Amino acid sequence: MEIEQTAAALQIAVGRIVRRLRQTHVPGELTLSEASVLSRLDRGGPATPGELAGDERVKPQAMGVTLQSMEQRDLVRRSPDPGDGRRVLITITGEGRRLLTDRRTLKTHALTEAIGHLNDDERRALAQAARLLDKLAEEL
Repeated sequence: MEIEQTAAALQIAVGRIVRRLRQTHVPGELTLSEASVLSRLDRGGPATPGELAGDERVKPQAMGVTLQSMEQRDLVRRSPDPGDGRRVLITITGEGRRLLTDRRTLKTHALTEAIGHLNDDERRALAQAARLLDKLAEEL
């Protein structure tokens, strides 16, 4: 299969999975941007708004709007950077972590159920594909 055909097929398949997972409603649902920021803070620890904007490849102003909304819902907290008082660090709160965990649990359960319908060879191939998709995401 040519690279372009692979890219088109991948885009369609991933799009279908994302749409189906979006249909799995979680109370207090997060936007994709909010979920991504919370995941980044959960895995990587506190970060500056600029670092988060860079990681998410959005303009600092857009990240500011996202963070403000998340702060109002007590999902993240701003605090002075102990190493440089001029900078602000964003940290995930307990509520943010709980909501992220609830979201992951529900969506992981839906994926687990679907993967359970695959045979062993398909499951192994999917595990390898997941690693490759993560690597691909780093290249985009």
